[in-house]
Amino acid sequence: MKLLLTGCTGFIGRELIPSLIKEGHSLTVISRQSKGQLKSIANEQDINFIQMNPAESSSWNKERIQNALKSCEGVINLAGEPIAEKRWTDAHCKEITNSRLETTKNLIKNLRNLKKSPKVLINASAIGFYGSNSQTEFTEENIPGNDFLANLCKEWESIAKNKPRATRLLIVRIGIVLAKDGGALGKMLPIFRAGLGGPIGDGKQWMSWIHRTDLCNLINASIKNSAWSGVVNGVAPNPIRMNEFSNSLGQVLGRPSLLAVPGPILKLILGDGARVVLEGQNVKPQRLNKLKFKFSFPSINDAFQSILA
Repeated sequence: MKLLLTGCTGFIGRELIPSLIKEGHSLTVISRQSKGQLKSIANEQDINFIQMNPAESSSWNKERIQNALKSCEGVINLAGEPIAEKRWTDAHCKEITNSRLETTKNLIKNLRNLKKSPKVLINASAIGFYGSNSQTEFTEENIPGNDFLANLCKEWESIAKNKPRATRLLIVRIGIVLAKDGGALGKMLPIFRAGLGGPIGDGKQWMSWIHRTDLCNLINASIKNSAWSGVVNGVAPNPIRMNEFSNSLGQVLGRPSLLAVPGPILKLILGDGARVVLEGQNVKPQRLNKLKFKFSFPSINDAFQSILA
C-alpha cells in the first residue's frame, strides 16, 4: 500500500519503517527532522520524505503534501513529543499536547477534504488514557482517568474519531516500548551495566510494556486486516512490577539490581513527568488476544534475552 507516516523518525520508527518497506509498502514520511535523520533508519531512495511541522496547519497547504495525501491508501500517525524525558513545565506540557492534538487535527481535516479517503488510519494513543491505579487491571473497556495524560489521550482519540467515514480507524494505546537504542530501557541500560541499577520508587508499581518488534508487528497486522478497528492496548500479555523488571534486567546483564532510585530524586529530575514511571498501570491486551495476535515476546525474560543477546 501507499502509506503516509507522521511521527515515525524516532524510537519506534527506527524499526517500523524498515519493517514496512520489507512488507512491500511505499512510504511518504512527514517529519520536522531533516532528511539526514532517515539515513540511520532506511535507504533514502525507498522513501518519499517531506520535511514540515505537521502541528502547523499552514504546512499542509503545500503541493507535495497534498499530492501525497491524494495518493495515500493508509496513514500511520505516531506524532508526539516524548512524555517522560523532561520536566513537565508549562511550556513542555504545551509541546506534549500540541505535537499530538494539532498534528492529528490537521491530518484529519486534510483527510476529510479528499475525494477518495484512505482505507485505514492507525493512530497512536497511550495507556496513560486509563490514569493510574495500582489496584485496577485495565482493559480496552475501562473508562478514561482524569489526570493530565488521561485527558490528553481522551482528546487525542476523540480527534482521530472524526476521520472520514470510509476510513477504518485503529487506535493503539501504547505502553512502555522496549528496545536497547532508546526509550525507558535505553536510559536504564548504562546504569545497570555499571552495576548501579535498581527499581525506581518503591518497586511495587506495575509496568505495562511491549517489545518494539511486537509493536511493529501489530501495526503491520492492522494494515492488512480489516477486522482490526476500534481500540487495542499495545502492551505485552504479562505486565510486571518494577522490582521484577529490575531484577530480570540485572540477571540478564549479570549485574545485581540493588540500588533503588528514590521517587523524590526522580521527581526532582522529571517533575510531574515522574508520575508516568512512579505510579504505573496494570494493562492487559484483551482485544489483541481476541484478534489472535501472536506475541513474539510475551514475557519480560523473552524480551530481555532478545534485546540484549
